[in-house]
Amino acid sequence: QVQLVESGGGLAQAGESLRLSCAASGSIASISFMGWYRQAPGKQRELVATITEGSITNYASSVRGRFTISRDNAKNTVYLQMNSLKPEDTAVYYCWSLIQITTFSGQLVYWGQGTQVTVSS
Repeated sequence: QVQLVESGGGLAQAGESLRLSCAASGSIASISFMGWYRQAPGKQRELVATITEGSITNYASSVRGRFTISRDNAKNTVYLQMNSLKPEDTAVYYCWSLIQITTFSGQLVYWGQGTQVTVSS
């Protein structure tokens, strides 16, 4: 059983920083992609950032230059450093991973439970 456990959400004022973490645990052979999505009230879930096992990154244009995604492959953990936060960054942030649970299995998508980030003006 694979689990993704997030931490680090909370309340911040505009201009401040927060750091999210997400650790994958369980039967894991490899994790090709890890990333973060977010969903604001009344809006669809949207991509924030992704990172490959080789640390190639991709960002939504709305966060590029302010957010930094990184990962520790030894710990199966992905991080999201969020700087210069804006009220429009307020959302539930979900960790996402593409995981192969055995050497011979295919890859499956796993989601974390979500962590709330609220940015006040």
